[in-house]
Parts: sequence; C-alpha cells; structure tokens
Amino acid sequence: MRKTVCVFCGSHLGDDPAFKELAESLGTAIGSHEMDMVFGGGGTGLMGIVSQTALSAGAHVTGVIPEILYNVERPEANLSKLFITPTMAERKRLMGKMADYFVVLPGGIGTMEETFEVLTSNWLGIFKKPLGFLDFKGYYDDLFRFLENAQNKGFISKRASVLWPRSTDPAELLDILQTTQLPR
Repeated sequence: MRKTVCVFCGSHLGDDPAFKELAESLGTAIGSHEMDMVFGGGGTGLMGIVSQTALSAGAHVTGVIPEILYNVERPEANLSKLFITPTMAERKRLMGKMADYFVVLPGGIGTMEETFEVLTSNWLGIFKKPLGFLDFKGYYDDLFRFLENAQNKGFISKRASVLWPRSTDPAELLDILQTTQLPR
C-alpha cells in the first residue's frame, strides 16, 4: 500500500531560484519513493511546483484548499483529487487524516502554523505521523536554535528532538521519516 506524504510549503517561490529546484527535487523523490502526496491545494509558489513535479513523477496528488484561498492560490487543474473545505481548520484535519508523513519546505506563517500543529499532535500522542524539515541553505537554522534554546531552558523535553528530523536531501528525508519512531 502506497504511503502519503503531506507537504507544507510556501505559496510563494521565495527570493532564490534554488527554492524552486528544491521543490522539484522533493516532487521527484516522492514519485521515485512510490509515495503519494497531499498538500494545501494551491497552484502558486512552491506548492504548485512540488505538486506538479510529484504528478509528473507518478504520484497521486491530492489538494485540500479552503474556500477563502480558492481564488487566491488557484488550484492546479490536473490534480488527482481536490477537496474544498469551509475552513483552514478543516483543511488541516483532512490533510492530517490522509497523511502518513509530513515534509516541511521553506514557507511562511501558514507553513509554520501547520507544522507546529503536527509537532504538538505528535508529542501529545494525538497521532504518530513523523514530520521532517527539508532544511535548505539554512532556512530553518533560527527555528532550530529556538527549539534548542527552549530545550536548554526546560520548556521542551530533550526527548522531543526526534519530532523534528531534518535533511538537505529530499530522498534522504523521506527515508528518515519511514524509519522514525515517535515517543509515547
């Protein structure tokens, strides 16, 4: 049975063409790992790039977009399946239900909000679905410094580090997620 990876990433391309190449590499890796993909449904930015590349690489790609973003992030026309939800919360619930793993590419506030909800859900045992960061060109260095500082100050358990593996290589990250054992 094929596993499904949920991708959280920006609805913009960012300021470096290498981010686009990273999204393409992830889409290709998803297909070559014979996985399927679920994502926020938008056809813009890194979301559009990774979804189209995954489709081209043979993955079944499902978009989940809330009504409020439908006309802003215009979903790709050739997705395998598209769900339109009434709220952002319903979008996250549906993506979480479909996913076996989560990959975080560079993104903004929305990407972080989705990411931290999964991290918290994994820590609390609401579900056990590994999440990993595709940390490219140090994009998430400050976030990892924050997490380490929070651990050092006693606000996050040292055991929680397993919740956020990272790699600069998409295929390697997918391999890591398939072997990650979450606490609880």
